[in-house]
Amino acid sequence: MATDVPNIANSLFGMGNPLLDICAVVDKDFLDKYSLKPNDQILAEAKHKELFEELVKKFKVEYHAGGATQNSIKIAQWMIQEPHKVGTFFGCIGKDKFGEILKEKAEEVHVDAHYYEQDEEPTGTCAACITGDNRSLVANLAAANCYKKDKHLDLEENWKLVEKAKVYYIAGFFLTVSLESILKVAKHASENNKLFCMNLSAPFICQFFKDNLMQVMPYVDVLFGNETEATAFAKEQDFDTKDIKEIARKAQALPKDNKKRQRVVVITQGKDETVMALSDKIETFPVVKTDPKYIVDTNGAGDAFVGGFLSELVQEKPLDQCVKAAHYAANVIIQRAGCSFPEKPDFK
Repeated sequence: MATDVPNIANSLFGMGNPLLDICAVVDKDFLDKYSLKPNDQILAEAKHKELFEELVKKFKVEYHAGGATQNSIKIAQWMIQEPHKVGTFFGCIGKDKFGEILKEKAEEVHVDAHYYEQDEEPTGTCAACITGDNRSLVANLAAANCYKKDKHLDLEENWKLVEKAKVYYIAGFFLTVSLESILKVAKHASENNKLFCMNLSAPFICQFFKDNLMQVMPYVDVLFGNETEATAFAKEQDFDTKDIKEIARKAQALPKDNKKRQRVVVITQGKDETVMALSDKIETFPVVKTDPKYIVDTNGAGDAFVGGFLSELVQEKPLDQCVKAAHYAANVIIQRAGCSFPEKPDFK
């Protein structure tokens, strides 16, 4: 257990978009009405304005504290159990009811959340529209989009928490919000030989925010992604291949700032094996088999995978153990609604 690791509190740092997830099982007509793909992540546009209201009115919804990075930090904390507050989380919320719910939810799961609170925009939400074992996510960032480096990250008491950490994780989604905040954290990690981890997060990040993504890439020690994101990334980077192992190998070999650490690239493929590229080899890891009838909601699977991985990484465990924990966490999460979990993990 983690208790034999000295001073692990605040050793994991996450920064991203804190969103309140509004989850519901919907029908194909609903997806078609708002031209949503069954399995996708997009940012809300004007045409989605009514979607959030209709979702709450028409379907049985559940609220969960969400946002990709916050989910992963939450899962890592759950996997570790003790001590509490291993994970620190920064992001921006509104001064409103949803913001209060997010604060309560973070506290309940023992994450040390330090939100930048502002009153110009309401707390962000994410509609998770579930059909079968697919989920279509529509994020209305609102307040999450208002994170400011000079108003929060640069403050002495906040930066001290950044300095305390050994492992950093930021989902690619935050590239749309505050590149300068990401770069400040990434450079700190690189200069101090700490681990900076990032996620490709969504095809649209690889396509429309690739300049921001590639500014951060030289500082990335561990890069996560799924097969759809990896394929989009490869296309944008002119890798000229659709082979996942080859994509992982090429991403691993991209220029890197801190030469003391070789980049690790981890690509998940749903129920198919996970691919990990190291400097000298490609490894594959079969996922835990689950009978489809037990799969409730794949919504949090990717975030849970990262959370499980980080929970072992922060305890300096070997990479194969990190993947094992990642698969375990993802397997637990897909059998429950939202990114929720039982009281204690059963992971050895």
